[in-house]
Parts: sequence; structure tokens; C-alpha cells
Amino acid sequence: QVPYQPSSPRQVANALALLRGRAGKTVDLGSGDGRLVLEAHRQGLRPALGYELNPWLLCLANYRTWKAGYHGKVSFLKEDLWKVNLSDCHNVIVFLAPCVKPPLATKLLAELPDDARVVAGRFPFPSWTPSSTLGQGLEQVWAYDMKEVRREAQGGAQESRV
Repeated sequence: QVPYQPSSPRQVANALALLRGRAGKTVDLGSGDGRLVLEAHRQGLRPALGYELNPWLLCLANYRTWKAGYHGKVSFLKEDLWKVNLSDCHNVIVFLAPCVKPPLATKLLAELPDDARVVAGRFPFPSWTPSSTLGQGLEQVWAYDMKEVRREAQGGAQESRV
């Protein structure tokens, strides 16, 4: 369980700026009240989907979706992110606590396609080098391109064998 802390408008803008011009399925892991998923849909990232376990936040996300006129166009699912198959996801948004990042990095490396991009807010992935970053302080977000992350991980593994 990760405590809910809503993303600020600047965090949302920065995260979506790092996904601008991309195509493919976009998911928010731990989507909270849905603001990142709704903005992703507004900006043309389709399909846009959120995974959230908290039933109250799911209700709020669905209400916000209805209010925005996107009912039936975006989805929020009550599913455990550890059990969801992400192999068809090309854009992944992660605003989760630092303790979740190391095991999540392993899952993302195993499941995401090479052309996927992961955008992390609040806390970077500690063992990955970002492809780009935007913002400062609490507003900072990091983008990771899976092909580069894999290349770096394989290089590190080869160096440790030498």
C-alpha cells in the first residue's frame, strides 16, 4: 500500500510533456483520482487506463471521468499492479513511493516492449539513468526509454562478469 498524494497540475503537465508525440497504450500504475489518465486521454494518448486498488479513489476517478465527458473512453481498473501484464503498454506513468521502485523496475524490465517509455514522478528509479527529465524539486519527472535501460543493464551485467 502506497499513501495517496494527488499530483499537482505542474507534475501532471511535466509527465505528459515527456510523453508528447508518442503512441500506444498508456497506463498509470496507482492512478489515484485519475487526473494523469484523464490528461493523457485529453492529449491524445489512447487507450488510457489506470490501475488502482483503493475503491474510494476508483469512485473519484470514475466520477471525474464522467464529469469530463470521457465515460467509456478511459478506464480505471481495480487490479494489483504486480499481477497486471504490461507487455502491451508503450507509455507507463508511475507516481509511487521509493520503496516500490526497485521491485517495479524488475517487473517493467521483464514485461515492457523495447519501445516503451516509463515516466516517474516524485522519485526516480534508483538504478536507471533517465533518457530525459523535466522540472525541479517536487515538480520533477524522469523519463526512461526501455531500450536504453536494457542496454545499460546488459552492459553492467557484462562488466560485472569481467
